[in-house]
Amino acid sequence: MEVLFSLPALVLLGFLGVGSAKITNGGRSMLVERLGKFDRELKPGLSLVLPVVERVVSNESLKERVLDIPPQQCITKDNVSIEVDAVVYWQLLEHAKAYYALDNLQSAMVNLVLTQIRSEMGKLDLDQTFSTRSEVNEVLLHELDQATDPWGVKVTRVEMRDIVPSPGVQQAMEMQMSAEREKRAAILRSEGERESQVNAAKGRAEALVLDAKAQQEALLLGSEAQAQQQKVLAIARAEAAAELARVIEAHPAGAEGLRLLLAMDWTSMGKEMAKTPGGSVLMVDPQSPASLLTALRGLQEKG
Repeated sequence: MEVLFSLPALVLLGFLGVGSAKITNGGRSMLVERLGKFDRELKPGLSLVLPVVERVVSNESLKERVLDIPPQQCITKDNVSIEVDAVVYWQLLEHAKAYYALDNLQSAMVNLVLTQIRSEMGKLDLDQTFSTRSEVNEVLLHELDQATDPWGVKVTRVEMRDIVPSPGVQQAMEMQMSAEREKRAAILRSEGERESQVNAAKGRAEALVLDAKAQQEALLLGSEAQAQQQKVLAIARAEAAAELARVIEAHPAGAEGLRLLLAMDWTSMGKEMAKTPGGSVLMVDPQSPASLLTALRGLQEKG
């Protein structure tokens, strides 16, 4: 009879012993109440809980978690309706404080984030909501971290994912962007046409300058060639005159023949000498060979 009584007692004691052993996994925390009052927090590992007297009331993760914030309608400073959603990264630092401060921690955090987002969007114009997103994220992080500190929660990061204007505003923005693109395209086209005209004008001007230089160089070369030709002719005439003078001196009887030749070529020679730039005019009497000789000697000395 004593054996039958002790066996159920042993089974009951074994059952109670197994039920009182609690294993807390790494990165988690358990809260234990004794007779309805918070007693202690169980750390990772094996812990014992007194049956009936104590019970585990909360088992939460201490790792960083992600809170998805649903899209929220906001009104910007310039009265534009937009839809904003976000992601909040947070971590439970003080399990007991969070459990006894709030009945539903995540719901409270969602509402707090939505309130802060509406407040920040109301301070910005529509264009600023897109251009200052990183600054808004920093402001939200600072404010949420302060607001959740009494709950034993640490907000590590806040990211606004999408900012979606209303359909009417989107259409107006698309029309504005299209107008801006057309304006830029028109400006680029006009600048291209202007540069083309300027380049064409520069090309024509350079061509005219080159043509003028070419003509000038051609004239200079022509005048130099003509001057050189006249110089050679003058030297040749001077040498011919000197030779003629020597012949006449050597043969005085040839003066009559010389007078006849001078009479025939006098007119043509005068014309040729008159055309020479800076040339000399030979003034002699065709009836006097002596004056011709004197003139020829003077021409030889000048040459």
